[in-house]
Amino acid sequence: MDHAPGRSEGVTVTMNASVAPTETSSWDRFESLYRSSRDDVYAYVCTLLRDPGAAEDVTALAFERAYRRRRTFDRRRGEERAWLFGIARNAALDELRRRRRVATLVSEPTDVEPVGDEDGPEVALRRTAVQAAMASLPPREREIVALKFHAGLSNAELARVLGVSESNAGTLLYRTMEKLRKACNATA
Repeated sequence: MDHAPGRSEGVTVTMNASVAPTETSSWDRFESLYRSSRDDVYAYVCTLLRDPGAAEDVTALAFERAYRRRRTFDRRRGEERAWLFGIARNAALDELRRRRRVATLVSEPTDVEPVGDEDGPEVALRRTAVQAAMASLPPREREIVALKFHAGLSNAELARVLGVSESNAGTLLYRTMEKLRKACNATA
């Protein structure tokens, strides 16, 4: 034999035919979830860890865990996005425990959407004020803001991820947003 044997076309057809239609749709749904959530999951994890490099690793780990557990997802318990952010939260907390720290600032997370020249200096000043206000919040409150605005979770989903009642999640969010507003107004 002059060349290394390659995969024949017949093997590929057989392999594709052996995948059940539900498995294909499961993969398609997961791929869609990944594409629609990857940047938000990264931003959320980066907010928790305050370390962009570690956030990349934890984001990849969260998606790997989600993929392995995709059959355990139960739509009656909430949306896929909330389920995914719960997995990402646990992966980030595992990383924080592994490092034995509470979220010490290593570096500022980068903006998902860079500030354009057309935004002007006023928007840049407001963005800087929000970043400074976020940095002044305790880790738990930064997490609440990240889950609400990076993940786009409803209060019910926020409650499930945090392990609190829905009314408690709403109260925590309200108080955190009030602190954030006051801190932003103090720097403005």
